[in-house]
Amino acid sequence: MNSLLLACQILPLLGLVLIALLGNSEKKIAAISFWTTHAMGLSIISLLVIWVSLGFPDHEYEWFTLYERGSYQFPILFYLDRISAVYLFAVWLIFSVIVRYCRNYLHREAGYKRFFMTIFGFALGLNMVVLSGSIDMLFAGWEIVGISSFLLIAFYRHRVQPVRNALRAYTVYRFCDIGLLLGAWMSHLLFHESDHFSNLSVLFEHSAPTPASYPALFLMSMLIFIAASGKSAQFPFCFWLPRAMEGPTPSSAIFYGALSVHLGVFLLLRTMPIWSYHYLTRTVLFLIGFLTVIIASLAEKTQSNIKGQVAYASITQVGFMFMELAFGLDMLVLVHFLGNAFLRCYQLLVSPSIVAHMLRIEGAIDRTPDVKPSSMQTYLPLSIRDTLPEVLQNTLYVFALQEGNLELLVRSMLWIPLKKIGANINRVRVSVKISVGVSALLVLIVLLKTALINSTYLAAPVALAMVMASLSAFSQKHSFRQVWSAVALSALLAGGSVWLLQPTALQDLLFFSTGIIPSWLLGMLVLSKLPKKENFIDSPFAYRGMAETNPKLSLVLFISFLGLVGFPITPAFIGEDLLLYHASSQYAWMAALIAICFVINGIAAARVFLRICMGRPSEISELLKHTA
Repeated sequence: MNSLLLACQILPLLGLVLIALLGNSEKKIAAISFWTTHAMGLSIISLLVIWVSLGFPDHEYEWFTLYERGSYQFPILFYLDRISAVYLFAVWLIFSVIVRYCRNYLHREAGYKRFFMTIFGFALGLNMVVLSGSIDMLFAGWEIVGISSFLLIAFYRHRVQPVRNALRAYTVYRFCDIGLLLGAWMSHLLFHESDHFSNLSVLFEHSAPTPASYPALFLMSMLIFIAASGKSAQFPFCFWLPRAMEGPTPSSAIFYGALSVHLGVFLLLRTMPIWSYHYLTRTVLFLIGFLTVIIASLAEKTQSNIKGQVAYASITQVGFMFMELAFGLDMLVLVHFLGNAFLRCYQLLVSPSIVAHMLRIEGAIDRTPDVKPSSMQTYLPLSIRDTLPEVLQNTLYVFALQEGNLELLVRSMLWIPLKKIGANINRVRVSVKISVGVSALLVLIVLLKTALINSTYLAAPVALAMVMASLSAFSQKHSFRQVWSAVALSALLAGGSVWLLQPTALQDLLFFSTGIIPSWLLGMLVLSKLPKKENFIDSPFAYRGMAETNPKLSLVLFISFLGLVGFPITPAFIGEDLLLYHASSQYAWMAALIAICFVINGIAAARVFLRICMGRPSEISELLKHTA
């Protein structure tokens, strides 16, 4: 079983690498995807057959420890139980269908290779989430799934709307990462050696949590709900999923109809012992699902395209799953998940054929087909809404058309205040900022050397500088180099604040910086290749198209972006967890502040990457002519 668990992780990665290195033609890409998918399917089926034959045991396997220092450990840990078995079966079946479908659907598409690389990356992240044995491993897979979604929404990168919607979805993803980042920190803090999912499942079986731990468990439950709601497009984040349908139809099917949209449900199932301990947390979860069902079911009626209707239908069903989980019906949720995933995948895959069929009918009869109910049904109400007074019907229609103004609500509560603060910071001249920063650094060194003040008291001003750097990057739209440097500076200041709290953590902080500094230098190298005049674009939605004009530089910038935001390819990923781990031992508020800044930094760096690499080169040339 252990070898098969490893194969489920290694084979998607192998497929991605082989397509990247050898996929110079559609025929080779199709062959690699065929054999890799079948090998992964054989591994999954063999694993499930052995698991069933052994009597459905909860099986945990620790491959090795990736990083260990003191009481902190980051093990590569896999866990198979009935929840992961159901999800793994769905992953195998749907992923196999999508790969087979795409080999013909994307024939002669310019991004054929890029699509297959991304879809195999998605399979790698999804298998990692499903088979994760701890919340740290789950977060690594969660990040891979998120970046794959980000790339596939912006797949048609010549058009502005897909790129904007990719940033919108990634923004929600990153914000909800706060829940998992702090959730991982709290799992270390509360459960210590029992933070493995295998131990978590029996944590409260024989004894209830102590009254002192109720507030901590409630806080951790709310963090889990934030992460689950964002990934599954539940209230108040319902607005991003229909806009994510800008990608190719197969990616919409596997991401937002079948698998990715249900990862929030998986997170709730996996962490059920944490949040199900009290009626209050169950009530909060029920209300999230209930409000989602109402808003999504209304918004579905006003969608003018098939993908939008399927998206809101899927959101509605996931809302029902949240409500079922609130009642403790976890087995029903697994059955519900399988039914909804297969149905939405099928609906999205056949949607192009349905549209083509309706167009053929319209052309044949030379008019729009009549899809109204027959005369025998005209006297019957079509829905409850039709029984309401006309004024109330119109009110509900406008409410549904505006999707409950949820996006405006989220923007006004979260993004706009941060941007205003950052804009005020950016009005200060760079020379003044450098002078103040250097002066503060010299004062800090003098105070530490002369021991006039405890280093703990100096962590707060350094943390304040970290927040200011993050907000400055978040609201900066025109100077790419300033954004990139501000993001790196914020990360290093986060390390500095933790060092002031715990000087013994210096080795871990250096480990973290080995991921941040090279990524920053690599990005600055790419940015130095750009035209010196950066401020010629007044609109934040004008793009440079470097992915087409210079693919190699674009790839280097992408790798730099991943390293800078703590993606699991550099030590910065484990370093983020280490910073939260050390900060929490002194001041919990510091850990929360660091997590928020990491999220803001990721959004700012993603905007730089999109604006530089996406768009049409011809449009950029025209912009340069008009601004010359």
